[in-house]
Amino acid sequence: MPKPVFQPEIGAVVFDVLGTLVDEPAGLRAGIRQLAPSLDDSGAGQLLSLWQQHIDREQRRILEGDRPYAASDVLDREAARLVADAAGGRSAAGSPAAGADDSAAVTALALSGRRLPPRPDTVAGLARLAERFPLMGLSNASRPALLELNAHAGLRWHQVLSADDVRTYKPDPAVYQLAVAASGHPPERLLMVATHAWDLRGAQRLGLRTAYVARPVGDPPALSDRFDLYADNLDDLADQLDTGR
Repeated sequence: MPKPVFQPEIGAVVFDVLGTLVDEPAGLRAGIRQLAPSLDDSGAGQLLSLWQQHIDREQRRILEGDRPYAASDVLDREAARLVADAAGGRSAAGSPAAGADDSAAVTALALSGRRLPPRPDTVAGLARLAERFPLMGLSNASRPALLELNAHAGLRWHQVLSADDVRTYKPDPAVYQLAVAASGHPPERLLMVATHAWDLRGAQRLGLRTAYVARPVGDPPALSDRFDLYADNLDDLADQLDTGR
């Protein structure tokens, strides 16, 4: 895909966190493995899908007004409960998998969503970009979750913002407005970076500029999408921003 020439003045770069900068599936798989060591790759993958489907479904219900707002910590706990129950049913006899009554195991699994490894290019890429731009994180994760996640992954920000502050989730415009208000810049001077096309479409609707970064797991652009930048990784993104300077 050709890479557009990008020349507007950027006042701040805004990053999605989960999936874009940290490997959420890897962290959750690790938590599932601790819960049920006897599971094979297929079984762990099915439990991971169960977790992800619950989070996606419940966030969508909240956005559509079918459920009152619940913070990401609540949704993670619900997902962990579902996974623990399913793991108990799938485990071989005598295995150490948590049962439905094991509250400590459910809590530990829920907290695995805060212990996510960074993508290989994340730490160095953020450091390089921070030499030129103010960097902001903008996440659907709660503030307590972001505190631990940032510390675990070694993420360094000038500011990090949580959708919890407006009691909704991306792609609700109110979440992107957090970045606009915090930066003091008009939307067109903010560059939203994500590996989820749906996230970038949400930012576009508020007038932010957009950069898609390819990751092994994400939401690839559709043929109809027109983002400002398409990058293979954060180094590629930084190179393109340097070229457009």
